Amino acid sequence: MAILKIARMGHPVLRHKAEPVADPTAPEIRHLVANMIETMKDAGGTGLAAPQVHVPARVVVYMVSQSRLEDGEEEVPLTALVNPVLTPIGKEKVYGWEGCLSVPGLTGLVPRYNSVRLQAITPRGDVIDKTVAGFHARVLQHEIDHLDGMLYPQRMDDLSLLLFQEEMRFGIPERAKILMEVEDDREVEEA
Repeated sequence: MAILKIARMGHPVLRHKAEPVADPTAPEIRHLVANMIETMKDAGGTGLAAPQVHVPARVVVYMVSQSRLEDGEEEVPLTALVNPVLTPIGKEKVYGWEGCLSVPGLTGLVPRYNSVRLQAITPRGDVIDKTVAGFHARVLQHEIDHLDGMLYPQRMDDLSLLLFQEEMRFGIPERAKILMEVEDDREVEEA
């Protein structure tokens, strides 16, 4: 296994749609997945898409640890997906802060669908077809955006909320608080 070089914002590999994988169980895909997992762990990431390591293939790896979850959400073990497809469930979007290994040092407030249907194949050939929500859904949308040549700043509706992570020590901007409060108010109204 090897630590792979991570492409940063501006590299052409991050701007193009990745190619579907013909054989999700091929040895080269398993090798790629192993290297991506090692790279993601080394970089301290939550997820990694193949284009981020200069491979234009529809492959992602991710995990969601307990420390990143909201109440009621379940931990997601290390997972590898080949040719994943997401379908939004409903129109509800929620705002959340995102960072990215390809956009180092920055964080942004990004609206994402709260619930999505995931369809994919694992490198072992298992078929996945399930609904995910919350932070898990956010991670999947972020990683699959990479497969479609998109970075999270392109999803933001207010670029004034794209910040250096270090500057968060001064507090969350008022605009972000307002957007996040609107989300909290909606949750209270629905309860």
